[in-house]
Amino acid sequence: MQSERSRGLYFILISILLLIALFAGCSHKPTDVEIASEVQNKINADPSIPTKQISVGNTNGVVTLSGNVNSDLERIAAANDASQVEGVKTVVNNLQVAPAAAASAPAQPSPVSPSRPRTRPSRPEVVRTKTTVVTIPEGTSLSVRLIDAIDSDRNKTGDKFRASLESPILAEGRVIVPKDADVDGEILALNSAGHFAGRSELALALTTLSFNGKTYEIETDQYKKEGASRGKRTAETVGGGAAVGALIGGLTGGGKGAAIGAGIGAGAGTGVQAVTKGQQIRLPSETVLEFRLNTPVTVEPSSSSRNAGRARVE
Repeated sequence: MQSERSRGLYFILISILLLIALFAGCSHKPTDVEIASEVQNKINADPSIPTKQISVGNTNGVVTLSGNVNSDLERIAAANDASQVEGVKTVVNNLQVAPAAAASAPAQPSPVSPSRPRTRPSRPEVVRTKTTVVTIPEGTSLSVRLIDAIDSDRNKTGDKFRASLESPILAEGRVIVPKDADVDGEILALNSAGHFAGRSELALALTTLSFNGKTYEIETDQYKKEGASRGKRTAETVGGGAAVGALIGGLTGGGKGAAIGAGIGAGAGTGVQAVTKGQQIRLPSETVLEFRLNTPVTVEPSSSSRNAGRARVE
């Protein structure tokens, strides 16, 4: 009896120790060294990066890549690899593209008289501009102001629309994407209500982000809006993004779509909800909408805190 009790206590003790070990393993948070090592291993395993002269540093989730690669494609691939590692918040890409190998030596010139020496002109030095790229992580909020009005009476599924970035995107205490950067989106779904029954439905998403002369493809969550059935108030739902609905009068607020759509100037400086007319959905120009990135995007940071953007529509 005593022996059986001892064996039972032994098994209970072993089970407790295993549970403690399992809990400690699950709660382990990767250290800076572990994150840097994982990034290095992922880059080394990437067949699209044959050059392995890359060093990785990490401080509190900010990974810095340095060294030489053969092409811009390798630079971008290395940054993308690093951004996919758990614990990485920001990637600072200081990789430089190595100059091409020197051309083969020219044929030996024919002998010349010592009194008439010939000199070979020196080749001009190739100056390469160092470019840093930053990866904007998944889940980053994008607040945009509509330039084009959206109307369930006039628009249809597949239509494109223009907007501008309402607030700059920041990282490491500096502006990565400036305010007023150009944004384009697409109407993913649009059903217009009938005269006596039914309701309007609208779904939007952003597709591109443009600044400093470059355009980047992006994937965001959807903004969704549903018009009420006849006689009911409009209900609005957001698939991860919310309609801020702030409209600023065109002559006072100064947004890029300030002069588009009737009645914008009458509400200068006043927040107005995006509205429905009857059972139809109206998103006037200057409406502010919120989206979030579904996937990370790697960009070259802006040198200015504000983008010139598209020409104002008068």
